[in-house]
Amino acid sequence: MPTAFLEGVRYAVVIVGLGLLIPLVVLNPRRLTRQTRWSRYLSVGQALLLVAANEAALVQLVIALAGPNNTDGPNLLLATLQVWVTNVIAFALVYWELDRGGPVSRRHTTRQELPQADFRFPQDEDHDAVKEVAARSSAKSGWTASFIDYVYFSLSNSMAFSPTDTMPLSARAKSLMGLEAFGGFVLLALVIAHAVSLLGQ
Repeated sequence: MPTAFLEGVRYAVVIVGLGLLIPLVVLNPRRLTRQTRWSRYLSVGQALLLVAANEAALVQLVIALAGPNNTDGPNLLLATLQVWVTNVIAFALVYWELDRGGPVSRRHTTRQELPQADFRFPQDEDHDAVKEVAARSSAKSGWTASFIDYVYFSLSNSMAFSPTDTMPLSARAKSLMGLEAFGGFVLLALVIAHAVSLLGQ
């Protein structure tokens, strides 16, 4: 965020985030191969910390956009873009960490032993499609979602304000996707309202 927005929170989040990241890098310096109960808590906590900090920045931005002294258009637009992009990345991290036990579990556990899915990807139901599509299905290729898959559906959820090709299955997935979509909608509505008010001056 620009320096005018929650400066103390920004530095606190960076310090705490780095503090959580160091043990995770020590445990898995190159690839995600090992996971313990405490590392799982740290990785999920780090993703949730980023979401919480960004939601606090969103509230601050809404106050700034709705306030009477919101004439600094370029700075507010930059802040809006930063909050929106961070929203997409932060929720993608949370989805990536929560779904089916997390990235380490998805990589090293057989499909039959994975925890229940939070999301249904298109590849999970393409096994009976035409041959060239079915070849990429999870049933025939052993496909599991990677981080880019979570970034993509986080992006589409934040732009469409609803699920597109990936459907939430659990209550926590629906709650998180609803929160992300609501934040994106609020940002869009306030930016449009702010732009209209500037044009009317």
